[in-house]
Amino acid sequence: MPTNKYDQSTSLVLRAAYMYYISGKSQQEIAKVLKISITTVSRLLQKARAEKIVEFVIRDPLVECLDLETELKERLGISDVIIAPAVSLEPGGATGESDNVKNLVALEAARYLQRIITDNDVIGFTWGSTVCAMIGYLNPAQKVNADFVTLHGSLASSVPEWDVRVLVSQIAKAFSGTMHVLLTETLMDSPETVKVLKREKSIAGVFDMFDKVNIAINGIGVFYPKTTTILAEPSFIPPEDVARLRGQNVVGDIAIRFFNHDGNECDTPLRDRTISIETDQFKRIPNKVTVASGTDKAYGVRCAAKGNFIDTLIVDSDLGREILRIIDEEEQRSQR
Repeated sequence: MPTNKYDQSTSLVLRAAYMYYISGKSQQEIAKVLKISITTVSRLLQKARAEKIVEFVIRDPLVECLDLETELKERLGISDVIIAPAVSLEPGGATGESDNVKNLVALEAARYLQRIITDNDVIGFTWGSTVCAMIGYLNPAQKVNADFVTLHGSLASSVPEWDVRVLVSQIAKAFSGTMHVLLTETLMDSPETVKVLKREKSIAGVFDMFDKVNIAINGIGVFYPKTTTILAEPSFIPPEDVARLRGQNVVGDIAIRFFNHDGNECDTPLRDRTISIETDQFKRIPNKVTVASGTDKAYGVRCAAKGNFIDTLIVDSDLGREILRIIDEEEQRSQR
């Protein structure tokens, strides 16, 4: 059987590999330059990999992220995990700075949303700084005929650019989709006010959309073990209500719905005074995407996963490791 005339040409293998992996030329372009067939180009590239002329190296921080994703997905019992490295991948780059880490997580969230979004999706959003940062990374050239919905009303004293109405307006504009917003504050003085407002036509129309939401993009607020959510500040929730929340063992909130250590909604005084998607409705959303950064949110994320508040988790590597540490401690206590 005749020997292929290209088999012995190391120089040709090197040239093909260099043009493909370094110069970024397509196989068709390489075939034209080297005056060979595309099939031969493919065979030369395979030879380069088989003989380790070309080797691929995934840098250590990224390998760790992939390992973390696999372990967290299994131990939290959720559908998917995406880890952003909490370190710069550029030589000499800054590491561990909260704003930088948040932006890395926001970037991964934007990439994820752009990968999964399709026409006719109904996507719900909550307020927050990370969701706000995510918008800056969306590709405005990607047009999708989807609906974008606020999952709760606005928060008095919120940073304007974090307001859920602003966020949904910007996201709908980025994708050229349709927005549906609750034109009201989320925290009312009484349950009676909530009942009256929910009968108002425009608000009732948005509430009707909640059962159609198939993707939720949300942040998470944390009250335990340390209260870091700005919801606990007096300009958002009065101190007496915050004290009542702590008395009900509130760990965190998603979509202004408060949950405890087991991931169950707490029966707080705010429950019936809040204009927001109901917890049971939220949990029925097929893909609930929690986006978070910072190790202070680890216990809140762990409890939210217990309560089926999360399907997809997008976090930084430091936060991912802290969640695993908490799970390890839980398992050790249960074995005593």
